[in-house]
Amino acid sequence: MNTQPPAHDPVDAIIDQWAVVRPELETLPMEVFGRIYRLSAAMRGKVDKAYAPYGLALGEFDVLGTLRRSGEPYTLSPRELTATLMITTGGMTGRLDKLEKAGLLTRNPDPHDRRGLRVTLTERGRELADLAVAAGLDRQREALESALTEEEARQLAGLLRKLLATTA
Repeated sequence: MNTQPPAHDPVDAIIDQWAVVRPELETLPMEVFGRIYRLSAAMRGKVDKAYAPYGLALGEFDVLGTLRRSGEPYTLSPRELTATLMITTGGMTGRLDKLEKAGLLTRNPDPHDRRGLRVTLTERGRELADLAVAAGLDRQREALESALTEEEARQLAGLLRKLLATTA
């Protein structure tokens, strides 16, 4: 585990440039959020690669994972899925079409609403979600353990929770 931060990273280069042209700016927010954005993009790529052997992209895993973590009977409406994943209904339809074609979920009429649908994870979809979530967590764990102690990771999680609560 490398516990020392690098002497200079790409965000520092941006901050240095602003310091030259606008030295009066307090750039700490840019330092924090710039690193969060870059970290998010880097980890998104690593996790997406972890899902690839299962034939899933990150967005497709998100649908399967949401159904899986909803608990038995692993069924939600398209509206519930869309709200949870914060994507458009058109984007959700495309994902559902692909996952249904692959036999990972089914869409059936909602027995309580003639106009509604229920999306249900198939047994194969559940198994794939379980394998993929473990692979994605492995990539995330590797990233944390390469730089932070467990205590530091827990502290960071708490600080990010606190920040998110005030910005969401």
